[in-house]
Amino acid sequence: MNDQPFTPPSGLYHELVEQAKISDDPSQADALNALDQLWNQLTGQEDISDGHLGVYLWGNVGRGKTMLMNLFFQSLPTGMAKRQHFHHFMTALHRELNTTFGVSNPLDQIAARMAKEVKVICFDEFFVSDIADAMLLGNFVQALFKEGCSLVATSNIAVADLFQNQLQKDRFAPAIETLERHLHSFHLTGNVDHRFRLPIDQAIYFTDKERFNLLMADLFLMSEQQGSEITINYRKMPVLAENTCALWCDFKDLCESPRSAHDYIALAQKYDRIAVSGIPELSSTPYEHIKARGTEDGALGSGFTGEREVVHGLNDDAVRRFISLIDECYDQRINMVFQADVPLYKLYTNGILLFEFQRTFSRMTEMQTKGYLDIETC
Repeated sequence: MNDQPFTPPSGLYHELVEQAKISDDPSQADALNALDQLWNQLTGQEDISDGHLGVYLWGNVGRGKTMLMNLFFQSLPTGMAKRQHFHHFMTALHRELNTTFGVSNPLDQIAARMAKEVKVICFDEFFVSDIADAMLLGNFVQALFKEGCSLVATSNIAVADLFQNQLQKDRFAPAIETLERHLHSFHLTGNVDHRFRLPIDQAIYFTDKERFNLLMADLFLMSEQQGSEITINYRKMPVLAENTCALWCDFKDLCESPRSAHDYIALAQKYDRIAVSGIPELSSTPYEHIKARGTEDGALGSGFTGEREVVHGLNDDAVRRFISLIDECYDQRINMVFQADVPLYKLYTNGILLFEFQRTFSRMTEMQTKGYLDIETC
């Protein structure tokens, strides 16, 4: 037994309940118990293991998945765990692989190194949308489990449905089987979106341009509102205003131009406040069905894609970038302000990304709450 005075996840959870910072949700109880069990194994409180190496929390937005994972991470001794947004991890993994040309079994080596550094990795927003990433992730997770490293992940999707609607899903099947065998999976099915129970403290979403511009006048000096350019990842981007703490951009420059998640990561690391104006209604009706046939190439080899339909919407690319922007700013707790042509509930009501946009809508709503806004900024 370990006598160090660490508090398990359930202890931190009930402290928050007693402080009225969260409400007790019975639908979270089983997942919390599983996190406690994993915590006991990792901290040496218990030597008994059932063979599982982690916990997978999935369900609709606002059900407390990230909160439970964060409590688990906070409850562990410093240095025992690594917590990372899943997209950040995949970006770092690709970067590290680019330095291992000529190395045999590079994923095995990377997994072995990580397993020596930490006992558990925590992934937020576990999601696979690309065949190359799917294959890379599958091989890495299997290598990680072989090293005995644990995994805790949150997702909106059940393990069995990861990559379900993508091409070549059979190539990801071994990874699905590995995840199902090694992870306790819990579907958080509560009917309450906990984010919407938080009081709205400050308006950050405007359809009134005059009110938005008054806020921008308070945020930026006149000398800062001349319009200029900044350099992000070696590329110029027009901005409406900028200072050491805050950035104001037009939606078309931020999301309609060919920007990537790497750019949004860099922006969120540089600025504490980001304002986005000129956001149009993003809904769109799919406008074409394309029959496609051929092969798909990637770092892990090519494969026959078969014949398929590709559905497009007019604003798909911009919506995907906007979702990525909100995810990144939310994860780094950036204060955001928006000016749009339509109310938030009408921003995206039709299109092929409705499932993904549920998370965006929920996060933009939470960004207005006191709990989110109580963040020290310069």
